[in-house]
Amino acid sequence: MPVLNEERHLRSSVHHILQQEYGAELEVVIALGPSTDRTDEIAAELVREDSRVHTVPNPSGRTPAALNAAIKASRHPVVVRVDGHGMLSPGYIATAVRLLSETGAANVGGIMHAEGENDWERAVAAAMTSRIGVGNAAFHTGGQAGEAETVFLGVFRRSVLEQQDGYNEEFIRAQDWELNFRIRGAGGKIWFSPELKVAYRPRPSVRALAKQYKNYGRWRHVVARYHPRSISLRYLAAPVALCAIAVGTAVGLAGVPWGFIVPAGYLAGITLGSLPAGKGLPFKSRVQIPVALATMHMSWGWGFLTSPRKLARKVIASRREPVLATQ
Repeated sequence: MPVLNEERHLRSSVHHILQQEYGAELEVVIALGPSTDRTDEIAAELVREDSRVHTVPNPSGRTPAALNAAIKASRHPVVVRVDGHGMLSPGYIATAVRLLSETGAANVGGIMHAEGENDWERAVAAAMTSRIGVGNAAFHTGGQAGEAETVFLGVFRRSVLEQQDGYNEEFIRAQDWELNFRIRGAGGKIWFSPELKVAYRPRPSVRALAKQYKNYGRWRHVVARYHPRSISLRYLAAPVALCAIAVGTAVGLAGVPWGFIVPAGYLAGITLGSLPAGKGLPFKSRVQIPVALATMHMSWGWGFLTSPRKLARKVIASRREPVLATQ
């Protein structure tokens, strides 16, 4: 578990792991970043309460560095990635280990089941699990079991992680997508199954959601620069929409009224698209879904378009370049 400022959910997340019914040994390794809240204190309490819980330092605070440190400190042949705000569903680990055996996959994963605890978070959760929000990504919206480009979090064979030299620590974001791309390039299978579900707590504010999705877009562009074959039309939708809205708005402000058709059409689209996404939610949540959708789309698109080329140069200069360059 890579954790940084996770006082709100850490204890619950660890308990969801320890309560798994699994007929073999299990350990929890928490990689502690430089938190400014009570995360370290809570982690220390968890270590005292259960001998299966351990901690390792992650002074950089970066997620891939945390993951590599925790993997190195662990000792079992199967590695389950869990986030500090993710809650494993009952039977998750046992099901994942069974699927590794049945499918021969290198990595298996399932659904990122976003669940909110207030009206705004429920709106974000609805947006994150709708096709209008995230496209056809099975780990967001569900689907049939089968091979996939990537999965949420992941349950790996340790041998595969060692073969790939772990996560590329230059990828502050999108490190899971990048790792799965390398695994597939080496002939490994990534397997999605709706049997696997992890409850996920969305960001608590518009600002936090915008920052999250800007970073997603920024680093997805880095992956595209580093692995050109990974790009797809789905990843271009948000930046294209942002450009179209900007041009349409500029044309409209310049005195050509039809220019406003593009931003008006987009607003109408996300408003109508939010209706099925918000089915069954409280009114205060439903009216905030278009805000969540626009924040996700525009922030992702902005991050993608403004991603500095120096990030890609830094990645290409990393120590893992020779391994990846052969694929």
